[in-house]
Amino acid sequence: MKIFSGAQIKACDAYTIHTQGITSTELMERAAERSTGWMMHHFSKDVLFIVLCGSGNNGGDGLAIARQLHYSGYGVKSFLLPFGELSADCSANLQRLKNIDPELVTEIDPGSLIADIPSHIVIIDAILGTGLNRPAQGWIENFIRHINQLPNTKIAIDIPSGLPADNVPGENAAVIKADHTLSFQFYKRSFLHPETGICVGTTHILDIGLAAAYIKATHTHYHTIDKETVTNIYKPRDPFSHKGSYGNVLLIGGSFGKMGAISLSTKAALRAGAGLVTALVPQCGYEIIQTYVPEAMCRTNGERQIEKITEWQNATAIGIGPGLNTVTNTARAFEDFIDACKQPVVIDADALNLLAKQHDLLAKIPADSILTPHPKEFERIFGAAADSMMQLEQARAQAMRYNIYIVLKGHNTAIVTPEGDCWYNTTGNAGMATGGAGDVLTGVITSLLAQGYTPKEAALLGVYLHGMAGDYAAAKSSQEAMIAGDIIKNLGKAFQFIRS
Repeated sequence: MKIFSGAQIKACDAYTIHTQGITSTELMERAAERSTGWMMHHFSKDVLFIVLCGSGNNGGDGLAIARQLHYSGYGVKSFLLPFGELSADCSANLQRLKNIDPELVTEIDPGSLIADIPSHIVIIDAILGTGLNRPAQGWIENFIRHINQLPNTKIAIDIPSGLPADNVPGENAAVIKADHTLSFQFYKRSFLHPETGICVGTTHILDIGLAAAYIKATHTHYHTIDKETVTNIYKPRDPFSHKGSYGNVLLIGGSFGKMGAISLSTKAALRAGAGLVTALVPQCGYEIIQTYVPEAMCRTNGERQIEKITEWQNATAIGIGPGLNTVTNTARAFEDFIDACKQPVVIDADALNLLAKQHDLLAKIPADSILTPHPKEFERIFGAAADSMMQLEQARAQAMRYNIYIVLKGHNTAIVTPEGDCWYNTTGNAGMATGGAGDVLTGVITSLLAQGYTPKEAALLGVYLHGMAGDYAAAKSSQEAMIAGDIIKNLGKAFQFIRS
């Protein structure tokens, strides 16, 4: 799914109005119908609603929702916050609501606050929309902070008030902290970053029938990975294939006391479908690999750490880093390997830490390689950024500079391509914040690369499968109790989901 900027969404609205021969008020009515339908599906008739409406089109949405909830038999009261001149559509919906019953809407004097609202009443936030171009200030700021202190369930219409669509505001910005956000047609980028996503709650994308021609024709660098994306990537197995059809993976890593990481990567590569998997580990890890993953082959070099990387030329795909260590001999072996290797490599964990110590190696990374850093690893290599969105923009610049893919791990892991495109993942959960989860991802992506997927396809499909397997694991074991091995166990269910 494409992610458009606030300006592009506004243009999409205008194009829809023109080509479909409707008015802006009619489009607003359509959005209100979808929102009211969602609420009717999730709340019984005995639930009461308060709708907080601003003076712009977001407020117009709220007033239209209040009218439709009233018509549907719900108890509802709307409050209009007149902090500016009413937009034409907001004014029209205000009049329609007053014509039904003037008691359904109350205008609040600027600077005043609503008294505490009984906790069973649901608050609908329609104060500030995507047109916001500066932080909420003055009494609106105080009002938002007051609402946030209330324990009531809060539903944001299109976007939580005070949250910009296209950037991360300052740390102390006043933003409604919603439990649910009903977003029209698209995700906003701010929904997908940790500093701001916490204000969004659960995102629900409502299709309001915006012009498909505009959506198809309009370019954006930003997308979400969804089931449609990965279904188009996924390649069903040929019934006449054999193990040689699915590649030969080489995973390089492990050191004394850190054999778990490479063991998880190795098992994940097998579970993700590679035909053959070999682990190159130090001698101290030989029995561990052979015992934990008997389906894999094992080669050794060095006693407690890898001292030389050899016999990699026949591998279809190579992953390096899990548990590797950064001692001098290993660092030298890594440098020699990067100097010699010309095929794309999946680089993770200690291999990333070695890049951070040897920045001159960045220019030697084979084209189309896939780096899989978490934010701190990325920072150690490429430097600090003001916030996660700026870090992602930095990743886009570095991916284009070095002709590599960067998988920036997090709640909505983002895959950045050498063309500067960015894909946010929509699967996964907080239970995956556990040791070894990243090592599993390395094995999955390397496995897909060996099976003939392009680096872009391997990264997109691998991240989605990894997150989906984590979702199945959390459903079975809880987010708190799941471990990295549970993600591997549920990769089969993730594949079945894609094929369904």
